Parts: sequence; structure tokens; C-alpha cells
Amino acid sequence: MPAAFIGHGNPMNALEVNRYTTAWRAFGASVPRPRAILVVSAHWYINATAVTAMPRPRTIHDFYGFPRKLFDVQYPAPGLPELAAEVSDVVHPTWVGADVDSWGIDHGTWSVLMHAFPDASVPVVQLSINASKPMDYHFELGAKLAPLRRRGVLVVASGNVVHNLGGMDWKLTDEGYAWAQRFDEDAKVRMLTDPHGFAALDSHRDYHHAVPTPDHFIPALYLAGLAAAADEADTSVLVDGYAYGSLSMTAYTLGLACPAASADGASSPPPAGLPPDGSNI
Repeated sequence: MPAAFIGHGNPMNALEVNRYTTAWRAFGASVPRPRAILVVSAHWYINATAVTAMPRPRTIHDFYGFPRKLFDVQYPAPGLPELAAEVSDVVHPTWVGADVDSWGIDHGTWSVLMHAFPDASVPVVQLSINASKPMDYHFELGAKLAPLRRRGVLVVASGNVVHNLGGMDWKLTDEGYAWAQRFDEDAKVRMLTDPHGFAALDSHRDYHHAVPTPDHFIPALYLAGLAAAADEADTSVLVDGYAYGSLSMTAYTLGLACPAASADGASSPPPAGLPPDGSNI
């Protein structure tokens, strides 16, 4: 079963048709139907390693200030409680808790899956990002998830390799600052040719501009770990680009060649009244 990292960007991408969302749809259409989808989302960033274990996870709208139609979105995919035990087994001795009622499906997950799997019929389970752990922990945990791919589980990580909300310029809907492009391009070389080196990007000269907080960067470490664990790593770029100067939209696939996205279009401009620093997302 393939795996992927998706740069999800602005929550409004959930409702947009642009080159990014068209690529996500092409990815979903190309993947053999999974038994379940395990998602590592930047938006479940807590001081523990846990997996959702409820049969009917709720749709979480973890943002504010966007149009009502975005809050009306529901992604009613079922859960798969037994997958929590499988995750715990494959990553042993790492401890993984089972969350039966506190989380669900956040917008880092549903904004992507509603394009890739629009009928919401495939069970979805989320794996939290443990905020108290170092980069190597996440890379190694990603590698430990490799057996799940052989059991029909699609692993999807959702974040942004470059994610500096304080540096955003909403007018730059399809542009990246020079430092954002340098970091994203160097990250791309490592993901495609040396996934073991991806976790060392915290020593990059542009790291502190590109990754002022690690929550959106860490999901990419899970794909890098999976790529490093693969017998024949076959990682490729699904789509790339920049948004608002300080976000990269690069997405990768592992073990899957997708058709090129045919749609044009950048990330959408913001609705009126949003904070200029992106603090609402």
C-alpha cells in the first residue's frame, strides 16, 4: 500500500478546485482501496502518542473566522477501533494510548481526504504528534509503521514542510520567499534521495524561518521514516508550490506514481477579516 505526505495549507482548500486539490483527488483515484487510512495530522499535537479508537469519529473544525460553509463541512468516515491495537503492536515498545472520546477527524485530515476519498467510506484513524519528543523519535516511529502498509493501511501525513504563519502575506497566493524556497528545495532533495537525512533539517540555515514551530513539519518525518524503511524507496513529488510567501504546498507519495494534476490555480485568497498572521488556523 502506498503512503503520502500532503502539504494542506489554507483550510479553504477543502472547498477549492486548484492544482493542489486536483492532485489530492488524483492520488485518491490512483491508490488501491485501503482497508483503513492512518493519518498523522499537524493539528493533533499533544504531549502523548495516541491513536483515535472510536467507531464514529467526529468532524473537528479547529479554526475560526472562515465562512459558514467551511464549518458546515462534515466528513462522516467510520473509525476502526481495532487498528489502535495494531498500531500499538507494530511500534512496540513505544507506548501508544487509545483515544476513545477526545479527538476525531481534524481539518488537517478532512480537508485533504474529502478530495482524495470524497465518499468518506474508508475508515479513518488519526495518530497524534507527541510534542514532547525529538525529531528522531518521529522519524523512527514512522519507520515502525511500515508493516501496516502491507496490511492494507494507507498512511497519510498532513502538514507543511514550510509553515510560518507570522510571515504570511495573504496577497502572495502563489509565491514563496527566497528562504522558504531554499528550505523546501533542500528538503525535497533529502526526501527523494536521502530520507535518513530529513530529520537533520533542523540544522539547516533556514530552519528557524521555515519551522518556527515544529507541528506542521513533523508529519513529513513520518513519510521519511517510511521511505527509509522501504526495501526500494520510491518517493516522488505529487505536486509542489508555495502560498502566501511562507508556506510550501509540496506533497509526496511513496510507492505510487500518480498522473500529473491538470488543473491550474493557486491557493485561495482569504475571506475578509482574517488575522494577518494566520493565527486563526
